[in-house]
Amino acid sequence: MGVPAFFRWLSRKYSTIVVHCTEERSKECNGVRIPVDTSKPNPNEVEFDNLYLDMNGIIHPCTHPEDKAAPKNEDEMMVAIFEYMDRLFNIVRPRRVLYMAIDGVAPRAKMNQQRSRRFRASKEGVELVEEKSRIREEILGRGGYLPPVEIKERFDSNCITPGTEFMDNLAKCLRYYVAERLSNDPGWRNITVILSDASVPGEGEHKIMDYIRRQRAQPHHDPNTHHCLCGADADLIMLGLATHEPNFTIIREEFKPNQPRPCAMCGQKGHEIKDCQGVAREKQGEHDEFADTMPASEQEFIFIRLCVLREYLERELTMASLPFPFDFERTVDDWVFMCFFVGNDFLPHLPSLEIREGAIDRLVGIYKDVVHKTGGYITENGFVNLESVELIMQAIGVAEDNIFKKRKEDDEGFKRRNKEKKKRMKAQQQGPAYMTGGQFAPQALGGRGRPGVVQNARHQAFDMRMQGRDQHNKDAAQSLKAMMKNGGQAGSSDGQDGRGMKRKAEDSDSEPEPEDNVRLWEDGWKQRYYKTKFDVDATDDDFRKKVVKSYVEGLCWVLRYYYQGCASWKWYFPFHYAPFASDFKDIKGMFTDFELGTKPFKPLEQLMGVFPAASGNFLPETWRSLMSNPESSIIDFYPDDFAIDLNGKKYAWQGVALLPFVDERRLRAALAEVYPNLSPEENKRNSLGSDMLFVGISHPICDFIQELYRGESHEGTEMPAELCHGIQGTLNLDEDPILPDKPVESPIPMLRDIAQNSAIGVKYKDPQFGETFVFKAVILPGAKMPAKVLKPGDWERGNRGRGNWRPQLGFNSNRQQVHLDQSSFRALGHSMNRQQQGGGQYSNAPPPGNYHQGNYSRPHSGGGGHLPPFPHSRQQGLLGASTPYNYQQQYPRQQYGGGHGWDRSTQRGGHGGGQGQGGYHQQRGQDDRRGDRGGQPGYNSGRNYHLPPPERKYNWS
Repeated sequence: MGVPAFFRWLSRKYSTIVVHCTEERSKECNGVRIPVDTSKPNPNEVEFDNLYLDMNGIIHPCTHPEDKAAPKNEDEMMVAIFEYMDRLFNIVRPRRVLYMAIDGVAPRAKMNQQRSRRFRASKEGVELVEEKSRIREEILGRGGYLPPVEIKERFDSNCITPGTEFMDNLAKCLRYYVAERLSNDPGWRNITVILSDASVPGEGEHKIMDYIRRQRAQPHHDPNTHHCLCGADADLIMLGLATHEPNFTIIREEFKPNQPRPCAMCGQKGHEIKDCQGVAREKQGEHDEFADTMPASEQEFIFIRLCVLREYLERELTMASLPFPFDFERTVDDWVFMCFFVGNDFLPHLPSLEIREGAIDRLVGIYKDVVHKTGGYITENGFVNLESVELIMQAIGVAEDNIFKKRKEDDEGFKRRNKEKKKRMKAQQQGPAYMTGGQFAPQALGGRGRPGVVQNARHQAFDMRMQGRDQHNKDAAQSLKAMMKNGGQAGSSDGQDGRGMKRKAEDSDSEPEPEDNVRLWEDGWKQRYYKTKFDVDATDDDFRKKVVKSYVEGLCWVLRYYYQGCASWKWYFPFHYAPFASDFKDIKGMFTDFELGTKPFKPLEQLMGVFPAASGNFLPETWRSLMSNPESSIIDFYPDDFAIDLNGKKYAWQGVALLPFVDERRLRAALAEVYPNLSPEENKRNSLGSDMLFVGISHPICDFIQELYRGESHEGTEMPAELCHGIQGTLNLDEDPILPDKPVESPIPMLRDIAQNSAIGVKYKDPQFGETFVFKAVILPGAKMPAKVLKPGDWERGNRGRGNWRPQLGFNSNRQQVHLDQSSFRALGHSMNRQQQGGGQYSNAPPPGNYHQGNYSRPHSGGGGHLPPFPHSRQQGLLGASTPYNYQQQYPRQQYGGGHGWDRSTQRGGHGGGQGQGGYHQQRGQDDRRGDRGGQPGYNSGRNYHLPPPERKYNWS
């Protein structure tokens, strides 16, 4: 779900929720790569049960990466996807379930956003080709250098949509991948793998949530299952909270802003295509041997601990003096619901609410007042109390005028500061208007040259004044010439500066801004908004009520989608813009319920609803003609060009694509004429599929599945929960199954076939419930809440004299923190002093040689020169020790054995001496103990060392 800036806001406000992943890397021995053994305990000191992969977040960066060279063909894309999943499996190491979900046919409400994205991608691709052609001609025309144009087919990312041949091939490759890992990887041996490919309807993350909800409703579900969900969308955080599972973690790539990207024209980093100058590439290596290697740092991953986020929310949402018992789980649901107001994939956000302006904090403050007034919560199990929503909207509406004015003031202040910053940077780059000479000429620091001798000081000063005057006269002449060109006007109308030279767009003091006809910061903003965006008068109350009614339906639909599943496959918000919060009046009776029994589109039908004509090559030929034939009855669904309304934003990707909405009845009527032309292969791609379940031969349920194939049962069979970690569902035989001892052919030529297959696959269906069944949004009985991580609020008051608060680092609350005592710091100081000239933080090296001037002599230590390195065995423990972990069992849940990290002798105070390993011989000679160290104050405080004798570092004569 697109919620701009949500994760940035969340991670800054609740910083403890983020934990950096520890990743064990594979090693090489004699040129042979040794893979990581994922059956060993997790190096992150936590054991996960289930790993869920939102596959579209993996497919897109692997097929068209932004920070490195793109794969050359489809086979390389598939291998890149496999390697990415291997990294995630290595980090998380699930012990029960691996669930891979690819986006299938989406609900109609989501298809509008998909349509906008794909039309934008097609338009931007055409514009990029035109821009590259224009810039190439300009650069070559002025004698610049550019590499020759590579003739290769551009990868159209729109093919990552259900129903295309690419997605069908991806499903086959993933089946091969699962079979290969179950057969050969020991970490996969006992896990259950579920693959939900693009033929199964539903968005990937919501198919995962549906699986979790349905398993939670089963009697054999383990309420202490530790879930880990992979994906970069912000809505995954809210979906995880909506499950009410106490152990839920999200893993995602760490976002690093302002990463350099290669120029689309010359392939060099450090500039964008619009700034390309056509400069020849610098040689990479002495003989340009590294020319084809693009250095790119591997993306790192982070964990988001939702259990810690729940702690933060509990502190923030707790309310005193309520007229009813406080229920934290209900407040979490209300918080999730309020986040929908600032943005989601199904509704445009309200004009007065922006995350960057503290919209969520404002909503929380209003929410607490509303709960006291209404005497109840806003939501329950995914159903909305519209009376409470109206009170929240009205409270926001009262402040809308001030919000818009404050937004304008903040924007103006930001632009003013940015303008001043650019001026300062420009002045620093340009330097002075003229350079003085002679004795007053600037000299480089540390240079050997000396300034010239002034023969006549008064003459030198006169020359400096004349030089400055001449420069001023030149500027005045150029300004006069510019005025004459502009018809006597002092200001230049074509962007010329005071010297008559045309300024570049980026050098202009004020950047061109998009025209804003609404002007929300001025009186009359509501009338202008409805006239500009909807082309109706603000006095048209019936139209405003219609927009508000659709938005209220949307709020109810989205919350139901998050907590109960898709309430309607055909509902969608039929406007491009949202109403104002102050327009939400008398909304209590605007919504009753959604139509039951709706069905999703078929894959090829969805392609017709979301694809532009430029991507028609992924469709059957007769279907494609409906997009381009002027006589087509639905040709208006596929405009060649369309407007993008920036809607107060700066960049085109932030704007609103003004595309016509697809009329489902007209679309189906047009497709009815071309359905008979589909080939058998196309009919297969157009059908809805089923999830697949895979296990290895060592899994307890493997024999049960083999018996199903031997009996050739054609009816669904309930799977025994005791054989599969409590998982329940219905199994059906696959038409083209993967069976043990049956070779699996590789769909990728560069990968070998699986000659000795040890995996078995079968169709799987989640437990089924009636359309009116309500999944409870509660903590399940028997769930154990994880240990608290945040500092208790009464710590200072109730724990005086019991030490400082020690925050939890990572997942393990019993981790022994490594520290160095005073003797260790002294040992490090001596060692560092011997190993690097000039010493380190603890160095007492004498001054360097160029300071040995004058009538003094360098000191002579008793040993003569430098002492040998510190001769104790503790150096190795301090500087090179590894960090072993001792586990009492192979896969502990929350307990970890002692002895983490450093040897216990390094954690003691060091007063006991210790003559064994890790010890420190303190009874050494004074000179040896002291080294080059002079008599320092406090050196012997609290210790029984003998004071060092006075030492004179320098003998002044």
